[in-house]
Amino acid sequence: MHQLNGQNRIAFALLPIPRIFCYEVCIRSMASMEPVQSLLSILEQRLGTNWSQLKAASERAEAKRRKLRFALKGIDSDDTSVVVFGSLGRNEFTEASDIDWTLLIDGGADPMHLELTRKIADEVKALSSKAVGREGLFGSMTFSHDLVHQIGGEDDTNRNTTRRILLLLESKVVGREEAYDRVISQILKRYVLEDQGFVKGTGKYHVPRFLLNDFARNWWTMAVDFAYKKRTRFGQGAAIRNIKLRFSRKLIYVSGLLTCFGCHMVLDDLKPTGVCPGTGSSPDCVECLHRRLQRTPIDILIDALLHLRHMDETAKKILSAYDGFLGILADETSRNCLQELDSDNESDKTFSYARELSHEFRDGLMDLFFDQKSQMYELTKNYGVF
Repeated sequence: MHQLNGQNRIAFALLPIPRIFCYEVCIRSMASMEPVQSLLSILEQRLGTNWSQLKAASERAEAKRRKLRFALKGIDSDDTSVVVFGSLGRNEFTEASDIDWTLLIDGGADPMHLELTRKIADEVKALSSKAVGREGLFGSMTFSHDLVHQIGGEDDTNRNTTRRILLLLESKVVGREEAYDRVISQILKRYVLEDQGFVKGTGKYHVPRFLLNDFARNWWTMAVDFAYKKRTRFGQGAAIRNIKLRFSRKLIYVSGLLTCFGCHMVLDDLKPTGVCPGTGSSPDCVECLHRRLQRTPIDILIDALLHLRHMDETAKKILSAYDGFLGILADETSRNCLQELDSDNESDKTFSYARELSHEFRDGLMDLFFDQKSQMYELTKNYGVF
């Protein structure tokens, strides 16, 4: 078969896709795969509990991404990847969730890229119950140059920072991964290579401070933007955004902290030798961070809790609260109630219940990050505070 050049490959991607054939081939391929026990299932067995909403949301997300993959097969290339974010990227999908996506481009500019985005938008619209968010972060093209080169400074806009951090912490690729993997690796190289204390190992703790600082910056920006949106939208949707800030937005930050702290502590089984490489091994650090960030935020949290066996009661508190949060979003009546509230209405039963759950989630996280039996307390004190 003749090789297609970039322009012909894009033109080929715009042709109609034989979905039935693709679906049958993919299903036959998937049927031969061995089932893998999830981290959630392992922790459930250890604690004798059942977090049904977490499992159901994950199953819905995986099913929706399969449909997207079938619908968009052949539309990407070695220099473009279709990437999803939000609840679909975190494996927290509900029937009312929207599909946040972007066409990530890591190659030469091509006028046909606009046609690709239009085709993707049409396919996503057919599979989504809601339109993408009004902020304009998603549903369009994203170019790798700004994500990699504009870290910090005046040109690193709120939008650029958010796209970069969400790409690291809550994204999934549907289809070809070459461009996606390259961009994430290049972003991580910036954070690692320019953090001399981390690369040289001169400090008491082996934590990537440059990367952690950007995770923290994004978290505080989300909190400030909540107040901005509440004001400019005259309270519309404030209640559900409040609850999401307390749960899913906070979880993104938590997963970033744990990823960075995990470079010093053993919080997962993804390191080749159980400890991070030594001085001057920045390529190994980039690979290790990339591997760890391929997991969802909830899996990063669960993996840490699995390694801190003395915190089993804390694990129950944190995940039971989060399971309850997902249950509220999955229930049409409860979700609609929160969406229609124009303020933090504590007299509303649904909002009050969600708020109580958020306090359980918060208190559990405080127990985790200020645990003095492990090194979490010292790391939180030194990197989370000062």
